[in-house]
Amino acid sequence: MRPSAAVVLAGGAGVRLHPLTTDSPKAMLPIAGKPILQWILEWLARQGVSRVVVGVAYQKEKIVDYFQDGSRFGLDLVYSTHTVEGGTAEGFRLAIERHVHDDTFIAMNGDELCNINLESLLAYHGKHKSTATVCVSPLRSPFGVVVMDDDNRILEFQEKSLVGSVYVSMGIYVFQREILRYLPERGDLERTTFVSLAKERKLRAYRHSGLWITVNTLKDLKEADRILSSQNELQ
Repeated sequence: MRPSAAVVLAGGAGVRLHPLTTDSPKAMLPIAGKPILQWILEWLARQGVSRVVVGVAYQKEKIVDYFQDGSRFGLDLVYSTHTVEGGTAEGFRLAIERHVHDDTFIAMNGDELCNINLESLLAYHGKHKSTATVCVSPLRSPFGVVVMDDDNRILEFQEKSLVGSVYVSMGIYVFQREILRYLPERGDLERTTFVSLAKERKLRAYRHSGLWITVNTLKDLKEADRILSSQNELQ
């Protein structure tokens, strides 16, 4: 199954990236010469997505002026305006209600860079028939992990090691349109929609062990620039 539609939320104020986001939306910050959102849109287009709804809020004009109708990226782009305060639930709800007619589609936050194979993701989602599938990745510890023996002797320090027993949401999903019944007026998916779906056993996880960079801080931005500076596309 090839993806055809996606919703990308790019409305955040990027407070943790000040002062860079004082005069720019987070989605427009450059990584290796291209805005974050451009990396994402080009990745979606290469995997067969043809229509993308971009949820915009903070300094939305700069995003719309740059990407326009999306034709130069091989996409049909439309924009859905929401409020920063409304959170991801409001952003996704309005974008889906206004512009998404597909039963199954990709949904994601606009600060996530990865190399997931969307065809495989959609096949997994279709097999399990969930209302939503959440892409998850092993937690990469922001701290040095201390490895000890039974006598508390330190054997080694591991910097940025993966904690294989703990998985975190990547902010990348597959939704059925019926998710609208679970989206509140305001709030964040993790505290509202996903709690309800998990209780009803309608939420599935898709494990990804490949490239994943989430851009929340200046450190993340520098790391993404380092990784992607030697390539023209997410791979």
